[in-house]
Amino acid sequence: MAITLQKGQKISLAKEAGGAVSKVTMGLGWDTGRTQIDLDASCGLFAEDKSLIEAISFRQLKSANGSIVHTGDNLTGAGDGDDEQIKVDLDKVDGKVKHIVFTVNSFRGQKFTVVENAFVRIVNQADNKELCRFNLSEKFPTTGLVMARLYRHGGEWKFAAMGEGVDGQTIKDMVGKIQALLG
Repeated sequence: MAITLQKGQKISLAKEAGGAVSKVTMGLGWDTGRTQIDLDASCGLFAEDKSLIEAISFRQLKSANGSIVHTGDNLTGAGDGDDEQIKVDLDKVDGKVKHIVFTVNSFRGQKFTVVENAFVRIVNQADNKELCRFNLSEKFPTTGLVMARLYRHGGEWKFAAMGEGVDGQTIKDMVGKIQALLG
């Protein structure tokens, strides 16, 4: 059974899976009710010094080495389950990458005050089991959310629930704020 995390909580992916994890799917979901809003999931790859190495989004669906693949843009958020997914082959992620930060942005500049039931979850691709989930309960008057991050620590990958509202219509607009959140 998957662990439901609270803002700020961290887990080891290997401990939750009962062994090594090599490929995961990060699913993001949300509801907007009757309001039409185009939200975009993205991820940023950051080095130890917090510099941005690469950004994966609807504009660039795959990392340079193919270790991260965005499955495509959902323009409406309609339906149940994941609205957008980003697949990560942890074994192939460049060794320079310390943090993989997952975000959601309103490309048209609408605020997240109209977004309901936002979540991020990590699924182990080996058995398709959900390892953890973070349900965002706060509403933010911002155009972007930093939802979570995968990060290397002590030779393994860990997951941290972040849930921070920041302004930015693309992940590249949010880099400075993300760097500050990385400590």
